[in-house]
Amino acid sequence: MVVADLHVHTTRSDGMLTLDSLPDAAKRAGVEAVAVTDHDRLQSALDGPVTRRDGVTVVHGVELRVDAGDQRLDLLGYGVDPTDDLRAVCTRIQRNRRERGARIIDNVEDRLGVSLPVEPRDGLGRPHIARAIAEVTEYGYQEAFDDLIGADCHCYVPREVPAFERGATVLADACGLVGLAHPFRYPDTEAALARCEALDAVERWYPYGRAVDTSLLDDAIDRYDLVPTGGSDAHGETVGDTGLDAAAWERVERAIGV
Repeated sequence: MVVADLHVHTTRSDGMLTLDSLPDAAKRAGVEAVAVTDHDRLQSALDGPVTRRDGVTVVHGVELRVDAGDQRLDLLGYGVDPTDDLRAVCTRIQRNRRERGARIIDNVEDRLGVSLPVEPRDGLGRPHIARAIAEVTEYGYQEAFDDLIGADCHCYVPREVPAFERGATVLADACGLVGLAHPFRYPDTEAALARCEALDAVERWYPYGRAVDTSLLDDAIDRYDLVPTGGSDAHGETVGDTGLDAAAWERVERAIGV
């Protein structure tokens, strides 16, 4: 039974839930705890690393993309107590998100001869642009990624992200627990898991939508003494499809000092 979903996005990045609607979503799912892990952006409305909102435990988290040299990885920080360094990193990334978003929007508009109903802003991600494309063209949401704005597509623009070492250090200074997100989504899972030597945790439970051989992951958990985390990576209004049972959540609670 899932009692904690530790990977949820809100309207601070590319999710559909707000902090106000989050508790009801958690209660509908029977989830006791949720970690808000918006992309490269902190939750200014949360006044502590872990808070209670309408009877639901809310962990202040963040998902930070970093460059590991051979591939880009996503790190999850839990129990955020923001430092000046983390704020500065997020500010720099959001500036790049606005600039990059503007370039992708221009590319799509020029290629399709349309005006997209989306503007560059903090928190803007490609999902926002894909939804805008689907709204005014014959492309569906996924088709927009596959044919226009996905990596290596004509309208794609890469992001500027911090190096792995910089991101991991900044998160470690500001968070109670830092882990690798969804290890089987990277081109080289083995290399991604090797980076866990410098981390505290790894996302053990995740909705990949396909079968994965978790032996590599379980070996990494044992080798590096990692705390296993998990979550649904919710971008819609439903949480708790994947996450931690009570025993796994208790271990995370101890790690972040709940």
